[in-house]
Amino acid sequence: MTTTQPSDHTTELGIPALRSGVELVPTTDEPQTGKDFTSDQEVRWCPGCGDYAVLKAVQGFLPDLGLRRENIVFVSGIGCSSRFPYYLDTFGMHSIHGRAPAIATGLATAREDLSVWVVTGDGDALSIGGNHLIHALRRNVNMTILLFNNRIYGLTKGQYSPTSEAGKITKSTPMGSLDHPFNPVSLALGAEGTFVARTVDSDRKHLTSVLAAAAAHRGTSLVEIYQNCPIFNDGAFDAIKSGDTKADAIIPLVHGEPIRFGADGAKGLIRDTETGGVKVALVADVGEDAILVHDAHNPDPTMAFAISRLTANDYLHQAPIGIFRQVDRPTYDDQARGQVATAKSAVSGEPTERLAALIGGGDTWTAV
Repeated sequence: MTTTQPSDHTTELGIPALRSGVELVPTTDEPQTGKDFTSDQEVRWCPGCGDYAVLKAVQGFLPDLGLRRENIVFVSGIGCSSRFPYYLDTFGMHSIHGRAPAIATGLATAREDLSVWVVTGDGDALSIGGNHLIHALRRNVNMTILLFNNRIYGLTKGQYSPTSEAGKITKSTPMGSLDHPFNPVSLALGAEGTFVARTVDSDRKHLTSVLAAAAAHRGTSLVEIYQNCPIFNDGAFDAIKSGDTKADAIIPLVHGEPIRFGADGAKGLIRDTETGGVKVALVADVGEDAILVHDAHNPDPTMAFAISRLTANDYLHQAPIGIFRQVDRPTYDDQARGQVATAKSAVSGEPTERLAALIGGGDTWTAV
């Protein structure tokens, strides 16, 4: 593939046109639209599925990356959300159950000219794929992971998933689930992910802004997307979507701003001196100075983790929404390529001489 030097173009959303600062093929002079990233495949999800909203948001957002479609690749695992690559006119792969982060790691390491995205679900990513997910996060590979969380297995018709609440009645748990559910954001922060965020399928503006920040981040970005399954788990996120309750249910996280919510910002987060975590308080009772100011750039993930624990296990009461953590750390793929470059420059001579030096290097033994 022919490459050119990066441009200094910055998109309307403030996204560097070249996320990694590497040599990528720039877009043509013609402006791109969502249609340019829409394939000719019929979209097949259940009526009312939240995946439709996320797909439209992504198709509308991709032109703002300022990249050719040939420089973007979507890798998915198994599940309803994993049909995503079929509906995008980019490179893509519908891969193996739970293994999308591993395949994406190989792509990102071998091809620094690609913008690599992973689309996965709560079952695909957190059950069979849990090991691959946490290691991608700790390695900080250049990829953006979109984790659709509908708290149910949709593709296989309604079994409980790793994010289903305890006591959940499903086809596979007729007497109620006995499992304690994962909190995906807490899990990602525990693995020291450098970019961890949460958004909602039905909030197009917020979803797009989080995608913009995730795409611009250098390293692994994980975005949990609350996504409704109208067939097997309808209404799972009604508290944060209903006009009557969402003001008290959504705790918006904005870097540099006090963490307040509720009607007229009457509630806020303060430190919990008893547990060492955080808790909700009335601003009128504690005063504005006691309200925590969100610091997504704090290198210590302790406070972000404490905030993530406010998400009720049944998802019916409240949930922090926004970017929990956004910090810089060296990436795995950059360092791996650096080691390869160093190894190449350290060995000179003809190919046969370099091969002999490689074979004879380090510890050797002579068999007698």
